[in-house]
Amino acid sequence: MKNYQSNNILVTGGAGFIGANFIHHILNQPNPPHIVNLDALTYAGSLDNLKNIPTSRHYKFIQGNICNRSLVDTILHNHNIDTIIHFAAESHVDRSITGPSEFIQTNIIGTFTLLEAARHFWLEEKHLSAQTCLFHHISTDEVFGSLENTTDPAFNEETPYAPNSPYSASKASSDHLVRAYFHTYSLPVVTTNCSNNYGPFQHDEKFIPTVIRSCINKTPIPVYGNGSNIRDWLYVLDHCRGIVHVAQHGTRGETYNIGGNNEWTNIDIVKKICELFDKKCPWTAPHETLIKFVTDRPGHDWRYAIDSQKINKTLNWQPQETFETGIVKTIEFYLEKFRISQKETVIVDNA
Repeated sequence: MKNYQSNNILVTGGAGFIGANFIHHILNQPNPPHIVNLDALTYAGSLDNLKNIPTSRHYKFIQGNICNRSLVDTILHNHNIDTIIHFAAESHVDRSITGPSEFIQTNIIGTFTLLEAARHFWLEEKHLSAQTCLFHHISTDEVFGSLENTTDPAFNEETPYAPNSPYSASKASSDHLVRAYFHTYSLPVVTTNCSNNYGPFQHDEKFIPTVIRSCINKTPIPVYGNGSNIRDWLYVLDHCRGIVHVAQHGTRGETYNIGGNNEWTNIDIVKKICELFDKKCPWTAPHETLIKFVTDRPGHDWRYAIDSQKINKTLNWQPQETFETGIVKTIEFYLEKFRISQKETVIVDNA
C-alpha cells in the first residue's frame, strides 16, 4: 500500500491517553481529514485531554460505547467513514485482575462489533476496495507474554502469543478477530503492537504518572517487588507517527511492532525521574527517599521488549525520541498539569 489517504476517520477511544494524542497529532497537520471521536468516557477517558482542540468542521466528538452496534452503524453512514483507528480498550492490568468482565466486553465484543459494522458498510453496502478503506487495530506487546532473561530475543511479529493477564488475553483475542476478518472477508486491516507508551495525557494510575505525581506531592513512590521488571518505552507521539506511517504505507493484513528501542528497569525509571526532580526542585531533594517497595502484583510479567526491525526496514520508520528526551517533555507536561510554577523550579538540562 502506497500513500493511503483517509478522508473521514473514526477514532475509537479518542478521549484516552494514546487516542487523544493521536487526534491532536492529526489535527495539527495541514489539511487534516475529518475525525469522529467515539468514546464512552469511562475512568480512562476525559474530555480534558481534548479541551485545546478548536471546534471545526474537521472534528466531532460522540459519547458512546463501541459495543453499541446501532450507534456505530449510524456513525459510519452519517460521516461516510473510510478509516477506523481502533484505540478503545480497557487497558489497566491491575483492574483486569480484580474485574476481568469489562475487559472481555470492551476488548473482545467491542472489537467484534466494529469489525462487523465495517464489513457490512464497506464491503456489502459500498463495495469499497482495499485501497479506499482501512481498519487499523491498536494492540500491545503484552499479548506475547513475558521474557524471562535479558538475553532472550525481543518480541517480533512471529512470536507466539502467550498472554498472562485477563487484559492481555482479551487483547490477544481481539488481535485474532482482526486477523480472521482479513483472511475470511478480505476486510482491509493492519494491526500494530506497541511497547509501553508514556507522555502527555496518560492516566494518573499508570506507572510513570504515578512516579511523577509522587515527586510533585512528596508522597511515597510505590514500586512493585524489587523494581527489576523491564519494559521497552515508547514516547506517545512517536507511536502516533508510527500509526500514521503504517496506515499510509503498511501492507494490508500485516502486523507491525512499534517499539521505542528503550529498555529500562522500573527502578531505573524511578531513579531517573527522581534525578530530574532533584534538579528541578532541589529544596525537596533527594527524591529517591520517597521510593517504597510494595508487594508484587499477581502474574507480573518480568520483561517486555519489542523488535521493530520490520517497520524499520520495510517502512523506513524510526522513533524520534530517546527516553531521556521524552521523559523531560513528560515531566514538563505534568508539572503544568499540577500547576507547579515554573518560576520556582530549576530548568532541567536537556543535554
